[in-house]
Amino acid sequence: MFYYVSGTVAEIEANLAVIDCGGVGYACATTNYTLAQLKKGERAKLYTYLNINTNAKDDVVELFGFASQSELRSFKMLLNVNGVGPRAALSILSSTTPSNLVMSIIGEDEKALMAAPGIGKKIAQRIILELKDKLAKGQTAGGVSLGEISSPAARPNSKTAEASAALAVLGYGPQEIAAALRGVDAEKLSLEEIIRQALKQMVR
Repeated sequence: MFYYVSGTVAEIEANLAVIDCGGVGYACATTNYTLAQLKKGERAKLYTYLNINTNAKDDVVELFGFASQSELRSFKMLLNVNGVGPRAALSILSSTTPSNLVMSIIGEDEKALMAAPGIGKKIAQRIILELKDKLAKGQTAGGVSLGEISSPAARPNSKTAEASAALAVLGYGPQEIAAALRGVDAEKLSLEEIIRQALKQMVR
């Protein structure tokens, strides 16, 4: 329904930003990372997710907003996990970046996920169990498939293909991914290290 909201930052509270769009204030639940990029009185653009919970006693409608599309994709990805609701996903993304989240899942790092308030061992294990293979195959809420990755090195079932799919989930385009993976020795490195080196190339 809402792709993004763009306007002036009217209010900033704990895990909440109010964006004034033409005189209407949109309250967007968000992460610490997005809040750190906002300043009251300045313009901002947040990519949004509208959550409607009809299972509650009274229907609940919440708008979530994120400064980057990779953060929004990661939020949607986490919501696909059984038992992870919007607040839990928000807690995780307030404790880690989208790229580190991918690294934690692929590297099966339970402790990194458990660093988020309210996330216990069982939920952390479930996130890894349900998302690790999907991330590697690009079968997440980002709508990415290996067929969309143009890197010539990304052959099906190869570590490069899995790394490409994981990077695409974070919002990187095929050309960016191909350039970042160029020169990475995929044969000698683990999947986690391939992604780590590619991310380093992208932030230079």
